[in-house]
Amino acid sequence: MASKKQSLFIALLCLVSMSSMGQTVLGGGSYNFNDSSLITPNRMSQHNEFMKQNSNYPAKPRNQWEVGIKGGLFTVSGDVPARLFTPGFGVHVRKSLGYLFSLRAEYIYGIGKGLHWLEARNYNKNSGFASKGYDANRFVKGPLVTGSGPFTYDTYYHEGQDRVFYNYKTTVQDLALEGMLTLNNVRFHKRKTSAVIYGMGGIGASIYKTFVDALNAGGARYNFNQALFSGGTNNNRKTILTNLKGMLDGTYETRADNQGVRRPKLGADNTLKPSGTIGFGVAVKLGKRLNIALENRHTFIKDDLLDGQRWQEHASGDAVMTRDFDSYNLVSLGLNVNLGAKSVEPLWWLNPLDYVYGELPNRVLSKVKPVPCMDGDDDGVCDNLDKEPNTPQGCPVNTHGITLDTDGDGVPDCKDKELITPTQCQPVDADGIGKCPEPECCKKGTDPVVTKTCNFSAPAVEFAASSCNLSADAKEALNSLAADMKANATCNVAVTARGESKAMQKIADCRAGAIKKYLVSKGVTESRISTSVDQTQDSNTADIAVEGGM
Repeated sequence: MASKKQSLFIALLCLVSMSSMGQTVLGGGSYNFNDSSLITPNRMSQHNEFMKQNSNYPAKPRNQWEVGIKGGLFTVSGDVPARLFTPGFGVHVRKSLGYLFSLRAEYIYGIGKGLHWLEARNYNKNSGFASKGYDANRFVKGPLVTGSGPFTYDTYYHEGQDRVFYNYKTTVQDLALEGMLTLNNVRFHKRKTSAVIYGMGGIGASIYKTFVDALNAGGARYNFNQALFSGGTNNNRKTILTNLKGMLDGTYETRADNQGVRRPKLGADNTLKPSGTIGFGVAVKLGKRLNIALENRHTFIKDDLLDGQRWQEHASGDAVMTRDFDSYNLVSLGLNVNLGAKSVEPLWWLNPLDYVYGELPNRVLSKVKPVPCMDGDDDGVCDNLDKEPNTPQGCPVNTHGITLDTDGDGVPDCKDKELITPTQCQPVDADGIGKCPEPECCKKGTDPVVTKTCNFSAPAVEFAASSCNLSADAKEALNSLAADMKANATCNVAVTARGESKAMQKIADCRAGAIKKYLVSKGVTESRISTSVDQTQDSNTADIAVEGGM
């Protein structure tokens, strides 16, 4: 028999090894996204669009099935304390629906045992012990003598003479469909993982059959009334349990309390109940097709008889049911195998960001090839950035290749013989010289009485669009104006910026303020500078008019 088992084990290993040779999964936890052999027919159209670069999303590849077996510790959580080291086994088939979610069909077989160290006397409704003749607390109907007349019958309380210690052995089987959620395979800073953490939840059906050890090997009741079972406290529970184990023969020959004919059954008198399952686990990869998993699985059923006990110790003689339903747990260690040719490994082992990070060097982080700088007008600005491709030779330009025009009179600075022409003196002639209007006094034919005039002009200040920052050229012109004003103490200036819309008016006010602030910083008295906003038009030029002179 041993040689047959060894042969079967060797054959299984050979099968796994041969199937792993046919795997097309690439190393490093990823796969070749361009390999059409990994794509199912119903996803081939998406794959073709991806290969033509009409879609950024590769098709989901065909992935393997997982088949697993497990074994571990099976325990029942009920009214009777469970005994440890009772076995449980399971097999499953699992299939990925995506990188995070998968479905698993699982069958579980478990054997649970339990033994209570506290005595029970209120077990009259527990058929497992009461049916074997143990004398429990109960109410009975008996004769009641009234005077010298005939007997009558009434119900009275009977204090039982036998104590028992609840015990059980239950055999549980369940079949469940479980949803599995992988928690750590989406990784931003590491390509793959050798261990996955997962949670699960599912529904299914459970069948069980429970027995109690109520009779010894000779078919007689146990004598639980011995002194060695007395005085049950938490301090001497181990002694009581040791004595009980020494007396009980472990045959579990008596069918435990159950719901009788009202219960749904399956097979050989097994109780059938719907069940719900939750759990979590950790799987560690041993190879491309093998992994081991440590898992805890807990199952709930709407029944309180997994341990064969559902009655409390009160009310004495007429027991009431316990509060909670029973459940069971399996802590297991399993071996899982991935099956399937021309498939990638199950998707919960893959990082879905592999494709994204693989494309980043090609599409985002690749080096940009240098573009030759062609400068046809030799103004220092490349033609592909030059907004004025035919700038006259030797004329200074701004960063966009446009010829500088400081006073905005339409004549480039390189040809302007009057670099700063006030706005009121424009338009100008071909040399950039303006024609200022004749003073009112001259129009009337009278000579103005002027003791001293301001023999200097003020510049018009050009600003970048939507900006109130002074350029280097503007500061240079204002430096000259500040020097003239300090040399002519009776001369004042009026700064006028322009803005028609509310937004431009706000910018214009900021521009006028910037000019005033700069002049003050150069030693000009603040009271000698007035500012205003012309709301009739939008302009990036602010005018400065010289006033006064006595």
